[in-house]
Amino acid sequence: MVEAETERFTVGVFQDIAWAHKGVDALKQAGFPTESLTIVIKEGPEAAAFIERSLGAPADRIELAGIGTAVARGPLVSTLGGPQELLKLGLAGTMRRVGFQSHDGRIFDTLTKKGGVLVAIKTEPRAADALAILHSYGGGNAAIGAWTGRV
Repeated sequence: MVEAETERFTVGVFQDIAWAHKGVDALKQAGFPTESLTIVIKEGPEAAAFIERSLGAPADRIELAGIGTAVARGPLVSTLGGPQELLKLGLAGTMRRVGFQSHDGRIFDTLTKKGGVLVAIKTEPRAADALAILHSYGGGNAAIGAWTGRV
């Protein structure tokens, strides 16, 4: 096994777009810059519009192993290896790159597959603040990617 430095993200999955909208707005009001936010959601009628409204830029269409077609935007996507790695390994197989253990990745994968909205914040200095906001606004299984194990 190889020791690897990972970028740290705080991640939570909201049950739907309405809850995610509240959580993302709260993060922005707390001073988290839009460019630190990532949203991943299974493709659907409102998904791309929600990302564009929330992040001010169009969503990218990606294929996620285990989930299917999704739309996403933000720094987490490239940190996880980009569209090719996500197509091959999905969230379950790539979340270790940002400090989560494999079982955390499987949980995020399952919740997103069921229609949840994954929101991630690149948060090294303010991870606890982001975690508190995610929990306060319904971000299920919210956690800070802090595992420094081997990949």
